[in-house]
Amino acid sequence: MNYIYNAKLEDNGAGGLLVTFPDVPEAITEGASRDEALANASEALGFALRHYLGTGHDLPPASGRGVELVPIEVTAADALKLAVVESFRASGLRQTELAERLGVVESEARRILNPDHPTKIRTLELALRALGKRASVAVVAA
Repeated sequence: MNYIYNAKLEDNGAGGLLVTFPDVPEAITEGASRDEALANASEALGFALRHYLGTGHDLPPASGRGVELVPIEVTAADALKLAVVESFRASGLRQTELAERLGVVESEARRILNPDHPTKIRTLELALRALGKRASVAVVAA
């Protein structure tokens, strides 16, 4: 599960850059510099993708890379949260079953599955394992 979507960067008319995502039209942001615009893009993308899942929708598929598009990744925390929610949905489990597997009360499982509730990375990793998945981290040049 990779949460990388292509973004279009355009002059915003005020000396900065406007960032939009063809596959995620709800994710729109800008920045005064390229670095700021890219950092804001990752945050906006994560917010929009969490919103999709939070409203019961599936994530939109990411299209192929375009000549004028820039790949944007969500933060590691967002990627883990999205992976947990998607894996849970695909598992067919009930929240009570996930809670039992994790050894927590159902309200805790509900918070883990809430896309907008902050959850510690270790907890998300444990939830993924309970769902038959594991996280793998790659560090690449910026």
